[in-house]
Amino acid sequence: MKKVILMAGLLAATVLPVYADQVGCVTTAWKLIGANHKICVDAFHDPKVPGVTCHVSQAKTGGISGSVGLAQDPSQFSLACRQTGPITLPGKLPAEETVFTQDTSILFKETRIVRLWDEANRTLVYLAISRKLIEGAPANSISTVPVMPWGGNP
Repeated sequence: MKKVILMAGLLAATVLPVYADQVGCVTTAWKLIGANHKICVDAFHDPKVPGVTCHVSQAKTGGISGSVGLAQDPSQFSLACRQTGPITLPGKLPAEETVFTQDTSILFKETRIVRLWDEANRTLVYLAISRKLIEGAPANSISTVPVMPWGGNP
């Protein structure tokens, strides 16, 4: 049992949480009781690639269940990533790495953003997917950031 707890702790430590800053929310449907349905936009920086900022918009369920955190948010989101400063690639960039996750239900469902490295085109590819533990979800969105000089820097 101690080994299982240790392994779970090590796994949790390897997935560094990336915190997003909420840019804002727009109400999409008014609810008489509880929070309104809305679309929220968050911004986060790639934790290993300085100079890249991503914005993700996600639908948030309102009502009573949404207000108390029991609602399952729909798999509706959009992703846009841009170069916002000089990009510094780390010495060894993994071909695929999760850079952001956000739970969209109390259990089993999350939005995950994975960075892929397209070395042939020197392009960072960010793929947002909805993941369900029990059954997959096909919802996805993609954004690309070509690695180019910034300002006068090569």
